[in-house]
Amino acid sequence: MVVENRSGRVNVTESYLAGEADGYTILVATTATLTIIPAARSVPYDVDKDVVPLGTIWQTASALEVRASFGVRTLAEFIAAAKARPASMTIGSAGVGTPAHLTIELLKREAGIDVIHVPFRSAGESLTAVVGGQIDALFGDVQIVASQLAAGTVRALAVTGPRRVPSLPEVPTMAEAGLPGVASEPWVGYVVSAKTPPAIVKRLQTALAATHDDRAYQESLARVGASVGEPGAEAFARLIKADAVKWRAIIAAAGIRLD
Repeated sequence: MVVENRSGRVNVTESYLAGEADGYTILVATTATLTIIPAARSVPYDVDKDVVPLGTIWQTASALEVRASFGVRTLAEFIAAAKARPASMTIGSAGVGTPAHLTIELLKREAGIDVIHVPFRSAGESLTAVVGGQIDALFGDVQIVASQLAAGTVRALAVTGPRRVPSLPEVPTMAEAGLPGVASEPWVGYVVSAKTPPAIVKRLQTALAATHDDRAYQESLARVGASVGEPGAEAFARLIKADAVKWRAIIAAAGIRLD
């Protein structure tokens, strides 16, 4: 297996779809590449028509974390503080249009609060800002903030997945904390071009599905707060469609553009 990384302003999906659809090149797709970018900018492809899902690789919930000195211990207290000081509390993300940014917009809508989004160039930078007291909170993947949570420099108020994270058993889900609409589980999965021969697509889907039953793989993901997600190509296709609808609405309401 050869991994070809693309960075900068290259649209990886567009570049991939322009290549040969022989099944030997697979696209590592993310929430951003298949559901956010097409909603926030003009792209020359149609996800529904041009790609075929193989299956998820992993999903991970994020957590709303606040600096330890912020003085709130529950999501309800956080919302009350935000309503008491409209447009003054700050929440960081890894950048404009990232899943963390859209989750902030989702929280604003569902909780009826007005907070200031502070975009950074990476999740690590936003975490440093929270620890340093430059911002009040952030949405971050559990594995990224694990060391700071353990050290007590940040406090997790709720996680955005459908169930609690094994590594943070005491932290409630957003639904348990009173906001079931704040649901967000960024994912990574494999897709191929719709031009790929059906027999090859089926073989790849079957091979990927087998990894979901691998106990060692499941345990390795659980250790970093992730999961394999719902197995199978059909489940992945439903996930892509559902997230595309959800994030398109959030992007339109917030006026987010990536052009």
